[in-house]
Amino acid sequence: MKFAVPVVVAALALSACGTRGEEPGTGSTGDGTKKTVKIGVIAPLSGDLSALGKGIQHSVELAVKQANESNALPGWTIEVAAEDDEGKADVGKNGATKLAADDAVAGVVGNLNSSVSQQTQPVFAAANIVQVSPANTGPSLTRGADGKTRPYKTFFRTCTTDITQGAFAAKFLLDQGINKVATIHDKKTYGQGLVQYFTEAFKAGGGEVVAAQTINPDESNYAPVVSKVAPAKPQAVYYGGEYPQAGPLSQQMKAAGLNVPLMGGDGIYDPTYIQLAGATSNGDFATSVGEPTDATDAGKKFLADYEAAKYAEPSAAYGGYSYDAANAIIEGLKVALKDASDVKGARQAIVDAVGKVSFAGVTGQVGFDEFGDTKVKVISGYKVDGGKWTFVKSENLG
Repeated sequence: MKFAVPVVVAALALSACGTRGEEPGTGSTGDGTKKTVKIGVIAPLSGDLSALGKGIQHSVELAVKQANESNALPGWTIEVAAEDDEGKADVGKNGATKLAADDAVAGVVGNLNSSVSQQTQPVFAAANIVQVSPANTGPSLTRGADGKTRPYKTFFRTCTTDITQGAFAAKFLLDQGINKVATIHDKKTYGQGLVQYFTEAFKAGGGEVVAAQTINPDESNYAPVVSKVAPAKPQAVYYGGEYPQAGPLSQQMKAAGLNVPLMGGDGIYDPTYIQLAGATSNGDFATSVGEPTDATDAGKKFLADYEAAKYAEPSAAYGGYSYDAANAIIEGLKVALKDASDVKGARQAIVDAVGKVSFAGVTGQVGFDEFGDTKVKVISGYKVDGGKWTFVKSENLG
């Protein structure tokens, strides 16, 4: 035994020498172990919007878990690298920089906020890392300021844009006989764009915008803006922004006597909105991208798998889109990493492969056009009824 022990120790030392210095994703370890590739997540994992951000994170984790279990990438193990952007542009840029510096990161799912994505897009593009957003609806992210020029060929999205969402919302209200509205937005990229496209479509459909106001995202007292809107006697208020402000705004409108529905986009379509808005939110409206997740067999399976995984937070509004975004990256990895020795050297091939994906996802047939936009342009309308969001109708505007 006293002779055998040094032999074993020496063998272990030689084994360690053989793998020392090999970083995850930078090449084969030479001992049969799998290499590591990472899919990043960048979303608000803390703060007011964490209900949406956590749903994004866990949905990506579910897709990665299933891919690993099925050995979708032979020779590779997929890991999730999550960064909290807090819904803030500067924090998001720092998180993107951290992910881009990791040679094992092959792609990123995120962001939630279009204003944050404006800062993260150039960071990922400079590192040639594919970015697939499940929630960015700002049209300029894929079509530029002129509406014709794609700014970054590394950016894709599984959700449709505010051009589609605004048009649906306008028709939704007009169909209910509401032809006079006031608009309010939070001055951020998402809210401002949503109101712009809603206004254009509403006026084109014969409606009248009787007042147009803004708020600051850090405000909590909306009495001044309500006092400016109320005298115009709108039949509804269309809000561009997210639920942390929209909920209290709805409540304060009704308390001040402006007892008309508030309608918003996917940024308010969350149970938290109803909690913040209170009982007087009954009758308020929202739009959201795609059909209800539980309306299709694929969606029902996703929700069942998500529940079985016992994540602490629900999948929320963007769960299905995040799951599909992660799987779009995984489909790209199947092609690009098949004969690759490392992740960083395969990043351009990954971008190219993701741009060509086509598969049946939770949200429909996942695929991208020449701008990186989803080819699926379905929008749904919802109404608060009995303290919960209830489905009204869907429409394909593609």
